[in-house]
Amino acid sequence: MHSSPSQPLAPPAAAAASANTPASTPLLDLPAIGAHNALFLDFDGTLVDLAPQPEAVQLVAGLVPALARLSTQLGGALAIVSGRTLTDIDGFLAPLRLPAAAEHGAQRRAAGGIAVSLAAPDLQEVARRAAELMVHHPGLRVEVKSAAVALHYRHAPDLEALCLQVMQEAAANTPGVELLRGKFVFEVKPSGVSKGTAIAAFMAEPPFAGRVPLFAGDDTTDEAGFSAVQFMGGEGIKVGEGATLARFRCASPAALRQWLGDALSESLSPAPHGAHS
Repeated sequence: MHSSPSQPLAPPAAAAASANTPASTPLLDLPAIGAHNALFLDFDGTLVDLAPQPEAVQLVAGLVPALARLSTQLGGALAIVSGRTLTDIDGFLAPLRLPAAAEHGAQRRAAGGIAVSLAAPDLQEVARRAAELMVHHPGLRVEVKSAAVALHYRHAPDLEALCLQVMQEAAANTPGVELLRGKFVFEVKPSGVSKGTAIAAFMAEPPFAGRVPLFAGDDTTDEAGFSAVQFMGGEGIKVGEGATLARFRCASPAALRQWLGDALSESLSPAPHGAHS
């Protein structure tokens, strides 16, 4: 899951900061998806609209067949890159089983179907502290994954500061982890793992290798992915509002799905067998 030394993940911090695109940046025409591209897509807030609870998201009719067709047209170089578990991703997209990076890269299934999981840190203390907080504040939700613990506060936004304090303290007392902040969620995950490292790992393997990467996402957790693909000569696409490193932006998941539909309507030619490997 580690990138090769010849495939740097991100530009220097100073360069990344200078590239930050303000939230007020006008919407830009999205880049065309061509047979030379590798396509990486976040799930929640990107392919599907956000829902009050993670299990309540709804897939629009035709999305799964469209992803299957687009994957074929790209020679298999389409992957889901999400904070969800691999089981979650497969459950929503069944019967489709795409290459996927789950839990922000802690789990990754390559195009050949082989799944690799990082050794999970000891998260018992993190899970205990988050669960204790949820007992006293029923509006919170704790999600224990294979290599991470997420504390959701979408239904109790006034508890943001308290949630942050508890998860910061728990992370500080747990070796090998870091705190990740997303939309109404604080997540403790393995250090050094991100959507950027996951995308770089895909880009070192067929059928992704040698292609120009595109990555679409909506959250702060996707910024590492934007940085990685743009450093590799590709483009990041921010879905929705918020300051971002991405050079392109679209208004909503519906607009993102339309972009994917436009690519299908243009009938991309699949890459020749063995190309980009």
